[in-house]
Amino acid sequence: MWIDILLLSKLAGGPLHGYELRKAIEASTGRTLSNNSLYPTLRHFVDAGAVTRSAEQQEAKPPRHVYAITDVGRELLHDMLVDFPDDLAPHEPEFLARLGNLGWLDRAEQLRILDTRDRALAQKRERLAARASTQPDPWSRAALDHLCRGLDAERRRLAELRDDLPTPEALDAARPRLPRIDQERRPDPHLGPAALENQESGNHDEEEPHDRHRPGHATTSV
Repeated sequence: MWIDILLLSKLAGGPLHGYELRKAIEASTGRTLSNNSLYPTLRHFVDAGAVTRSAEQQEAKPPRHVYAITDVGRELLHDMLVDFPDDLAPHEPEFLARLGNLGWLDRAEQLRILDTRDRALAQKRERLAARASTQPDPWSRAALDHLCRGLDAERRRLAELRDDLPTPEALDAARPRLPRIDQERRPDPHLGPAALENQESGNHDEEEPHDRHRPGHATTSV
């Protein structure tokens, strides 16, 4: 789900073509995103009505596709951000995708995400400490203790983040708006990607950068 969150959150900042979107995600996360992950997810969002795709004509070049989020997509982004159950909380990519987009949420939603992560770290530390206490080898104990110290450091950082959260009034004034939609218009986030007929395998016009950009559109900088 973390890839879905990152795609929608970047598009919430403005329309992008595929290459721009992939580079924006890689710049903000340090993770490499393959076209095999990017384009099937985008097709799924287009099919669900969360994203639109339009062809942009280029002089002496094939048209390239520009993606833009819809109100349905903004609602879906909110739903994905707040959907952070205990079984996802230990996974760092899932947490970081939400941490990097806490600005879309209200204070209560932000606190729930931070608290859920903290609870997962506390449980993991307890398990590791129990294992360390049974290890006869001092180096095995040292390795487990090292992991425990890392978990302690992250829990201290989470406490700092909680303390630094803005007041509800300041947050409401500063955060971007995610419009609500009718329940019947909400897409199913678990819907699988639809197969595209007559599409050549591996043919993506957005895979390579272009020297020309859309008039009036600056290259995304993250």
